[in-house]
Formats: sequence, C-alpha cells, structure tokens
Amino acid sequence: MHFIGKKADIVKAGRVTQRVNGCRDVLVLYHQGQLYALDMLCYHTGGPLQNGDIEEFSGQLCIVCPWHKYKITLAEGEGLYQAVDDPTVRPLRTHWRSKGVKQRIHKVTEVSGDVYVTLNDSSEAIESDVYQTEKHRTVSINVQPKPKPKT
Repeated sequence: MHFIGKKADIVKAGRVTQRVNGCRDVLVLYHQGQLYALDMLCYHTGGPLQNGDIEEFSGQLCIVCPWHKYKITLAEGEGLYQAVDDPTVRPLRTHWRSKGVKQRIHKVTEVSGDVYVTLNDSSEAIESDVYQTEKHRTVSINVQPKPKPKT
C-alpha cells in the first residue's frame, strides 16, 4: 500500500496524480462519494486522464480522455464504444459496448482519513501498461498543452 494523501485533501482537489512505488503514474479521483485509482495516461495514445471529464454512459461512470474522447469505466477500466444494431435501418439504434479492460485500475483503501493505493500487479498485460515506461513518461510531460493566450 502506498500513501496518497488525506481524503479531505483529495476530495477538495477532486483529483491527484502520483508516482506509486517509484514505478507507476496513477490518477486518484473522487467522484460522487467514491475514490477511484487508475493509470494516469490513457491506453489509446497516452492522453492525460487527469484533464478528462467524468460522464455516465449506459449507467457506467467513465472518464473521457481529453485527447480523443475515449471512454474508460472508472470501476473496471473497460473501454466503451457506441455500437449500431443495423446500419441500414433508420433511425439508427445505438448502444454502448465494451472493448474489454484497457486501463489498469488500482485498489483504493481509506484508513482513518488517509488514502492508500495498492497497485494492480496482475501479470496479464493491459493496454495502458505501455505508457508506464520512462520513455512515455518523458514524452507525456513534454507534450502538455500550451496555455491559451488571455484575450
């Protein structure tokens, strides 16, 4: 277990990022009374999930990557996409489907107001793992969006 911070501070901030155990960049967020932890960079192309919006799709809370709008469930790390039943029938009938687990989710524990994360150390490869290398950490830090000029 790795100490992240005081729950009150995380609730106030809404989101915090931290390198856990010196090896993994994790986003911890508080939404609707729950704490969640997941790999900080999106499985698709390493977008900064700490800047993503939280939205609900088909009853599942998701973080939406700010770069390409990929939807990732907070509870399981599944990638969601909108499917069409039959593209020849109008109006189109769509529904949300899972691509499977794409983002590594980590366990959050609260003890007396302190928040800890235990890394998901499953040996099964998950797509977000690729962005946990030093090469990708350096690139993602250098690709932060430039501030918009004040008008």
